[in-house]
Amino acid sequence: MLFGLLVSTAYAQTAPAGGQPSAFEMFVPFIFIFVIFYFLIIRPQAKRQKDHQKFLSEVKRGDEVVTSSGILGTVEGITDQFVTLEIAPGVRVKMLRSQIATSQKAATAEDKK
Repeated sequence: MLFGLLVSTAYAQTAPAGGQPSAFEMFVPFIFIFVIFYFLIIRPQAKRQKDHQKFLSEVKRGDEVVTSSGILGTVEGITDQFVTLEIAPGVRVKMLRSQIATSQKAATAEDKK
């Protein structure tokens, strides 16, 4: 009697309750996490990068800009890859165009907020 009770208890513990989940059911959490990452991280970063590329294409001579290293200057010359900034009267620095972070007006507007 006791042996029969132990065997039936053992079978009850090892028997699957509802079977194994399908492959789709196993990937649903991963799909859900990817969708969250896409909308919270990937999409906003791509939009920010697109806006920055548009800003860089519209930079022209005379614009006041801030570089990614924090240097404030006025654009004196511009080519496809390089920008010449005047950072002080008579002091000019040549740097990569991609290193321009934002316009000086936008940077000061963010500081006032």
